[in-house]
Amino acid sequence: MAIPALFRRLFTSAFAPRFVFGLLVVVLFLGGVELRRWTWDETRHVRFQHDIVNGFYWGSETLAEARRLSPDEASANSWTAFVRGYFALYDRVKREAYENDYRLDYPPLRLLVMSIWARQVRSDFPGVDDGHPKHVKPLLNVNLFCELLSAVAIFLLVRLWVRRSSGATRSRLLRGMPLPHRAEICGLAAAGVAWLEPSMILDTHGWPQWDVWIVPFYLFAVLAAVKKRWFLCGCLLAAGAMLKGQLLFVAPFFVLWPLWQKRWTSALRVLAGFATTVALLVSPWLLRNPAAWIAVAIAASLSSLFFLLHKERHAGAWIAGLTACAVFVVGAFDGGRFAWLQIGFLYGSEHYPYLFISSCYNLPSLLSSLGWSLKDPFWSGDFGPLHFTLTLQWTLRLLYLGALVLCAHSAARHTRNRDPRLLIAIAAPWLLMFALLGQMQERYLMWGAVVSAVALAVNVRLTVLHFIISIASTAMIVHVMLIDKKLDPTLHAIDVFNGVRSYASVLVLISVAVCLWNMLSARIPVFQTGRAESSEPALSLGPAPEEV
Repeated sequence: MAIPALFRRLFTSAFAPRFVFGLLVVVLFLGGVELRRWTWDETRHVRFQHDIVNGFYWGSETLAEARRLSPDEASANSWTAFVRGYFALYDRVKREAYENDYRLDYPPLRLLVMSIWARQVRSDFPGVDDGHPKHVKPLLNVNLFCELLSAVAIFLLVRLWVRRSSGATRSRLLRGMPLPHRAEICGLAAAGVAWLEPSMILDTHGWPQWDVWIVPFYLFAVLAAVKKRWFLCGCLLAAGAMLKGQLLFVAPFFVLWPLWQKRWTSALRVLAGFATTVALLVSPWLLRNPAAWIAVAIAASLSSLFFLLHKERHAGAWIAGLTACAVFVVGAFDGGRFAWLQIGFLYGSEHYPYLFISSCYNLPSLLSSLGWSLKDPFWSGDFGPLHFTLTLQWTLRLLYLGALVLCAHSAARHTRNRDPRLLIAIAAPWLLMFALLGQMQERYLMWGAVVSAVALAVNVRLTVLHFIISIASTAMIVHVMLIDKKLDPTLHAIDVFNGVRSYASVLVLISVAVCLWNMLSARIPVFQTGRAESSEPALSLGPAPEEV
C-alpha cells in the first residue's frame, strides 16, 4: 500500500507535470537529432553538392590570400595570417572580377565561418580535392545548434506572450488545458513543431544549406523587442544580416513597429544597435590608418561627454550609435574600403535578374507563367521634363513594403491589446517576403514555415495554414534536389512537381492572405484580461513603459 500511495503523491504534486514536461523535451530533442542524422544518410544520392563546394572554395581562397600576403611558409598557417587574408579577400575579388561578376556573394560573417571551416578541413585533410570537400560535420553541427536555438527562442517567445495575454488562446484544444500550465504547453507545442519542421531539416541536413543561421537572430530580436530591449534587437538583426543578407528584407519591421506606437526613441535605438554592430564588424575595412581610429575615438569621447553630462536616458545607446556613424563617415572620407558591402550585399541583389529561381510557389512564379519578367516596365509617366518608369521588380518591392507597414501596425496594436495575434504579426513578414518579392529561391519559404509554428498558440485555422506552408516549403526543396540529379526513379516525381506548381502557388498565396486577414482583422478578442482568469497580477492595457 505504501508504494501506490507514494506514486499518488508524486503525480498529484508539482513534480508530475515537470517530469512529463522534461521527458517530452528529451524525447523531442533526441528524436529530432536522430531524424537529422537519418536525413543526412538517406539524401546522399540527391544532395545538392554545389553549395558545399562553393563554401569550401571561398574559404580556401581566404587561406590562399593569407599565404600570398605572408613573408614565408612558416607564418602562412598562423591565425595572424588567416585574419590578414580574410580582410584582404573582398578587395582582391573586386580587383580581379571581370565586368563586376564577383561570383562571391557571402556577407562578412558567413565568409568568416566558411574560412574557419576550410582551414580546419585543410589541416585534417591536407590533400583534399577542392571539388570534394570532406568533414562537413562541423557545418552540420552549426546548423543543428542554430535549429536548437530557434526552437528555444520560439518556446520562450510563445510562453512569454501567452502569459502576457493572461493565458488566452484561440486554439480550442489549448483552451481546454489548465491555465497555470497553458503558457508552457503552448510554448512546447510551438517549439516542438518548429524543431521537427521538415523543410528546415531537409534544408540543413539534406541539401545542405546555411539558411537557418539567421533564424535564431530574428527570433531573439523579436523577444528583445517584446521586452522593449530595442538596442539589443538592432544588434541581433545586424549580426544575423552579416550571415545572410535576406534578413535585411524583414529588418524594417522592427523600426516601423515602435513608430506605430509613437515611440520615436525606440526606433532610433533599433537603428543605433544595428549601426553599432555593423560598424564593429566592418571597422577593419573602414578604418585603414591610425588617424582614422583617432578620429573615431575623439567622436566617441565627445558624444560620451555630452550625453553623460546631460544624464540622457539610454545614453549608452546614443553614444554607441553616434560612434558607429563616425566610423562610416571617417571610412567614407579617409580611404575606407566598401568591397564587403558591394560584394556581400549589393552584388547578390542583382546577380539573378529573374522573377523567381528554380521552383517557387509565389506571385512572381504566376506572373512569369503569364509572360512577365523582372525588369519589365509596369508603369511609366511624365512629370514635367522628367520621365519615370516603374519596373515590375520595384512594383513588387513597394507592394511588400506596404504589407510590411501593415504587419508593423498590427504588431503595435496587438502589443497594446495583449492579443495572441502578435505571434502571427511576427511571422507574416517572412511569409509576405516569399509570396510577393521577386528573385526568391525555393528555400526561402523555410523561414516562414519555421517562424509560423507560433500559430499553434493562436488558433486552429492558423495552425492548419502553418502545416500547408510547411508542406509547400518541403515540396519546393525536394523538387529542386530531384531536378539537380534527375535520377531515373525520380523523373515521374519531377513531372508531378512541375504540373502542380501553379496550383501550389495559388494555395500558398491564399494561405498567406488568410494569415494577413487574421492579423489585420479588428474583431473583438474572445478573451478578457483580468484577475478572474489569470493566476498572475492583472496587466495594464496601456503601452508598456520603456525599460532602462
